[in-house]
Amino acid sequence: MKNKKTARIIVIILIAIAVVFLGWQFSKNSFKNNNENIIPNIKILGNASDLVSFSISPGQEVSGILTATGSVRGAYFFEANIQVNILDSDKKVLRAGYGNAKTDWMTSEPVGFETILDFTKLPKGPAYIEIHNDNASGLPENDKNILIPIIIK
Repeated sequence: MKNKKTARIIVIILIAIAVVFLGWQFSKNSFKNNNENIIPNIKILGNASDLVSFSISPGQEVSGILTATGSVRGAYFFEANIQVNILDSDKKVLRAGYGNAKTDWMTSEPVGFETILDFTKLPKGPAYIEIHNDNASGLPENDKNILIPIIIK
């Protein structure tokens, strides 16, 4: 009788462990799939290797008015200005903006910049911050951009 009771307790414990493990796996996969639906691709797009740093991370939730700082290499500036836009998930401009160089912009070294991003009254959901070179020539072959996926909340 005692062996049957011990065997039942062991079976119940194993079942409980299996249920907890399966529940944890399900919730982990469900969370991952929900995030993939929000932003299908949370890596930086465009000329990503030109981005040295940016204070807003890929996939970050943003709202309100934010001051952002960053650093890029590769001649993105003209007269110390750089374009920094907010795009929707289809890469259409929601709000055009700019940033200012905080270091010497006439260099082949990375250039630090600062910008103010206004997310107020924009549609909520997936979007991009676009860092675009200030292309003085206007020629499309000279365009360069970096797209950082974000979530407007």
